[in-house]
Amino acid sequence: MRDRPARIRTGTAPAPRESRGDPRIRTDLSHLRGLERAAAGLSFLPRQPAGSVLTGRHGSRLRGRGLNFEELRGYLPGDDIRAIDWKVTARTGAPHVRVMTEERDRPALIVVDQRMSMFFGSRLNMKSVTAAEAAALSAFAILGQGDRLGGIVFRDEMIAEIRPARSRLALNRFLSALASANGALHAGLPPVAPPALSEVLRRVMRIAPRGHLVIVLSDFDVTDAETERLVATLSRRNDLVLGLVTDPFGDSLPAGLRLAVSDGALQAELDTGDAGQRARLQDFVSGRLAQVLDWQRRFGVPVLPLSAAEETLPQIRRLMGRAGMAR
Repeated sequence: MRDRPARIRTGTAPAPRESRGDPRIRTDLSHLRGLERAAAGLSFLPRQPAGSVLTGRHGSRLRGRGLNFEELRGYLPGDDIRAIDWKVTARTGAPHVRVMTEERDRPALIVVDQRMSMFFGSRLNMKSVTAAEAAALSAFAILGQGDRLGGIVFRDEMIAEIRPARSRLALNRFLSALASANGALHAGLPPVAPPALSEVLRRVMRIAPRGHLVIVLSDFDVTDAETERLVATLSRRNDLVLGLVTDPFGDSLPAGLRLAVSDGALQAELDTGDAGQRARLQDFVSGRLAQVLDWQRRFGVPVLPLSAAEETLPQIRRLMGRAGMAR
């Protein structure tokens, strides 16, 4: 169908066919839907377990739902004096308080990287599969706590957007877009220039200008100065969580390997026995990690480090302080 790209971008494409391949290489819609029960007990609300990486030195890094103005009325005995509106009090000569109610829900946006840089794994999963599973677990947790759910799933040549809504339909659109993007990854794809992360974050800014929970799951390939500026802005206006997906092969390159690498058109040989080549490769990989950790330090952004070499659920539970708790 000629309108299929547009339907994928908006998350309204038909559910993809179920994959019969290795689930460590590609996931499918059935597997992602099957993670709903596993997400029980996970929460992105401000009250976090003591061991959660979402808590800082002075309490939760998540602000949670905002407050709506309800009414302005005269002060009554027992009212919190912090709620007194001093301007109205001075103008009228009588104490008045502002009555606020907590928002019933909070919009959340899960941003998932499914570019070709994510289609790599040396031990257990492809990074793309780990990111997809973490996204599905987060989606079920967010909808389960009563918040609105939306998402952005991006590939090298396409970006799908699902606007936040508190409904199973929004969840299904998100999971379908995620399964479609993950299933399309293939080593034989023609090389295309991947979108910079800043391009995706500009879309996030448009959908989630402020007061959102924004979770970004990526290996953070192709960043620039604008990426850092957008991360800083998003962290000030929203609750931003960065899920850094890595593979141990990149963390510690083995020596003595001769590797042929290709982008589908050009091929090069890498020799990790060459100290200079190995050092340059290691600096490239560690530099990406250092950049994300620097954002954590400077902007107070919590980082969830996820390894493609381990099962996703135990990692998520451990990072959120839920390891060993009853499910």
